[in-house]
Amino acid sequence: MEFGISMRGQYPAGTDMAAMFDDACEMARIAEKLGYQYLTKGQHYASGPVQAFQQFPFLTRMMAETTKMKLVTGINLLPLHKPLDIAEQLATIDVMSKGRLVYGCGIGYRDVEFKAFGMDAKERGKRFEENLVAIKRLWTEPSVTMKGSHFELDNACPSLQPVQKPSPPIWIGANVDAGIERAARMADAWFINPHQRMDILEAQLVLYKTALEKAGKPMPANFPIMRECFVARTNEEAVRLARPYLEAKYKSYHEWGQDKSMAKGDQDLLLSFEQLVDQRFLVGSVESVSEQIVEYKKKLGITTLIVSFQQVGTPHKQVLDTLQLFAEEVMPAVRKA
Repeated sequence: MEFGISMRGQYPAGTDMAAMFDDACEMARIAEKLGYQYLTKGQHYASGPVQAFQQFPFLTRMMAETTKMKLVTGINLLPLHKPLDIAEQLATIDVMSKGRLVYGCGIGYRDVEFKAFGMDAKERGKRFEENLVAIKRLWTEPSVTMKGSHFELDNACPSLQPVQKPSPPIWIGANVDAGIERAARMADAWFINPHQRMDILEAQLVLYKTALEKAGKPMPANFPIMRECFVARTNEEAVRLARPYLEAKYKSYHEWGQDKSMAKGDQDLLLSFEQLVDQRFLVGSVESVSEQIVEYKKKLGITTLIVSFQQVGTPHKQVLDTLQLFAEEVMPAVRKA
């Protein structure tokens, strides 16, 4: 089992973002020393009033703060972009980091983002697939000629290609059946989202395995999942410390319309905290969280767990304390089990 951290880089309005950036750099350095193997940063635009760092420049700087951690774009909103730009930006990160990039991508769900980039949300699946096909070709071919619905590559010779051959690992984040089938066809792994219930994930895993078989592919050697997490000495303390920040974050997800892009049977994030945590988040004592992770391993076969300790407004010391406790006590307990 491998472990990584998700660094949201999101903060309340009015926060001193220069100071928060210094905290983020410290967190990355400490996480690497503690043995975390992945560093993940998501992407959203127009997140106000929440302030946020943008994905590519943030990961590039975190590359300079670390030497071993893999840098995961989790998730890059691929339909919003042009494939030549994304291919060359990511190839640059892979070369500069000496092969530490993992490309995590997804279709997105927020209308404000689609409108700002001049596209119809109905186009997102088609644009995603066209873009990803083009990126793979740009990473592996000396020149590419390809016409998509929103771009044209006319004997385009990429300025740079990745160090990793044939390409960096590609993880597709997906909540619904169509996205999971797409991940089976087009990616190295389905990157399981942080907020779907376990019973839903078990049903979706059957779908994923069927789609892999249809595509003539085995289960991925590296099978990742992201989960919201908070660890303390007791279950009660963990809930008390994590609750206000997780509640606020998932209220904002509901307001953004994240529910609409989740699987049928689990499309309501405006639940009580107790309902949200159940089968969804890893919040509790060292013993409780360790047991839950082992259960994820048994039921889903995951090999990589990306944990998010940091919500909007979570105090920096609280994040560092759980970062250390998880590394020093949960990770060894899980590996031993």
